[in-house]
Order: sequence, then C-alpha cells, then structure tokens
Amino acid sequence: MEDKIEKDFGQYSDEELIIRLRDGESGVTEYLMNKYKDLVRRKAKSMHILGADSDDLIQEGMIGLFKALRDYDSGRDASFLTFADLCVSRQMYTAVQASRRQKHIPLNTYISLYGSVGKDGEGEQEELVNVLAAHPGQSPEEVVIDRENVVWLEKAIEEELSGFEKQVLDLYMTGMGYQQIAKVLGRDDKSTDNALQRIKAKLKKRLRHSRT
Repeated sequence: MEDKIEKDFGQYSDEELIIRLRDGESGVTEYLMNKYKDLVRRKAKSMHILGADSDDLIQEGMIGLFKALRDYDSGRDASFLTFADLCVSRQMYTAVQASRRQKHIPLNTYISLYGSVGKDGEGEQEELVNVLAAHPGQSPEEVVIDRENVVWLEKAIEEELSGFEKQVLDLYMTGMGYQQIAKVLGRDDKSTDNALQRIKAKLKKRLRHSRT
C-alpha cells in the first residue's frame, strides 16, 4: 500500500500535493504525514531534554504536522517543510509548557548549560556559560555535564531571567537558532536575539559573582 502511495504522490512537490488535498484527493494526508514522521521524531528527541515524555511529544508533533497540512497557505507561508517544522515545534513546546504547570521542572532541564567542555583538544576546561556564543550549534548531548552545579544554575535562571528569556533559553537548549525560536514564540528576530544575548550576559555575571 505504501509503495502505491509513494508511486502516486512521490513525483509531486509538497505544495502541489497540498493543492490536490484542498481539491479533496484522498491519500495525500496519509502520504505527507508519513513523509514527515521522521521530522517529528527528531524534534521530539531534541525537545525531550526539556523534561517531557518522548512518546507524548511525538503524538503532539503529529498533531502539529496535521495542523500544518490544514493551515498551509502557499501564498503566505514559506515552503511547506519550513511551515511544518514551525507547527511541529510550536505544538511540542506548548505541550511542554502545559506539562510544567502540572509538575516541578526537573533539575536536569538546565544541566547542559553549565559545566565543563574540552577546549582545543588539549584537555583544558572552560565553563560552558562562557562559551555559549562561540558554540551556538552545540547540542546538549555533546556537553560534558557538571552535575554539582545544577542547583546553582537553576536558581540563577529562576532569579535572573524574565519569562520570555526562560522560553528563549528552553528552545535554544534544543538546538534552535534565534530565528527559529522567534517563529515558535511568535516574536521578531531582533527581540529574540537580544534576549539570547541578555541570557548569556546575565548568567556570566552571576557566575563571576558566585566565584568572588
């Protein structure tokens, strides 16, 4: 069955298929949902660091993907892939926030932002909050974790950052850049980038004061 669907639709672009979907053609939704299920799984893996259950995130991501199919407008939005990525990310993050209102945020939510990372392959160590700007694409899994500082960092984040800055930090941790974060949160690029710079500055300042 899947081979037949691939044969029927694989030759068309996503945007062409959305038009056919609007015209009532059956099978298009199933094809596109299957095509982008790996996107949803990758997003769920990155968002899992925020403390949410992976299976729940996948389910939410598929809801976001369905909404993308429903709401995509080729005359207004970018490519369907870009729009779908946004819808999936937004749906997952909304679910994470809802879950947090019902239970305490795990301490390991913020572990990856603090700790020691190797520098220049020479074994020299540097605090991660001091190299955030130099390693914006580093994933949480690539960070060597110093668990002794988790409580300190969580307290610093709670006391120093605004609600918006905490949201930006959450999504930055999943590997998103400021432009994608801005889209997920419905904010402009400049204010999001400014928030990210404030986050780095505040944590660095807090770190310096904690060492004096």
